[in-house]
Amino acid sequence: MQPTYIDDFTRPVAVDAASSALVIVDMQNASGNRAYGLGKMLAAQGRLGEAEYRYARIERLLIPNIRRLATAFRAAGARVIYLTYGCALPDYSDAPLHLKKWLEATRNCAGQPEHEIVTELAPEPGELVLNKTTIGAFASTGIEAALRGMGVTEIVVTGVSTNNCVGMTAMEAADRQFGVVLVDDATGTCSDEMQAATVKTFRRLWGRVASTDEVIAEITAPRRRAAARA
Repeated sequence: MQPTYIDDFTRPVAVDAASSALVIVDMQNASGNRAYGLGKMLAAQGRLGEAEYRYARIERLLIPNIRRLATAFRAAGARVIYLTYGCALPDYSDAPLHLKKWLEATRNCAGQPEHEIVTELAPEPGELVLNKTTIGAFASTGIEAALRGMGVTEIVVTGVSTNNCVGMTAMEAADRQFGVVLVDDATGTCSDEMQAATVKTFRRLWGRVASTDEVIAEITAPRRRAAARA
């Protein structure tokens, strides 16, 4: 049994349209679309079945839930921010050493279709898209300055992979004093075990773990209250 005494000290985080942003992490063709990048490579090797959990979760859970969240945030007038990762240079020489082989294998470079955000979650005009070359966004993008300039004090984090880019970005944000909500059913990785382990770790001092329905209920609450008074 995991002790719960640490959980009592985790900062409570509320979602509010005036100060919260939805952050969609790395929902790109490179590793989020079975027809490109990772999926294409595994299919050629006869190993695509090894990634069935990942792609099924993306297709059946992440894309529908992230779309619902983005729709709710936009309707509430809240920010929707996209993060991508990948190289700017075609020889991948701007990749960190620990990510270079992965980026090359998935053809994740600017200008390649693998680098593009999956069609179902395409950004709307005027929405910020930041590209990173590190696992966490705060190390290689201007996201912190952008959030502070927008007056954002809380972020709601979604996307892939929960135990890598999503979790690292969420933890970096918490260390920089942002309130962070990790959406369990709008994030994904390679197995139930990895998902559960990251979620369990994050809710101990880093931030709040919530469901898509819970976040949507909070971000839409002011409009529902206004409608009820009308």
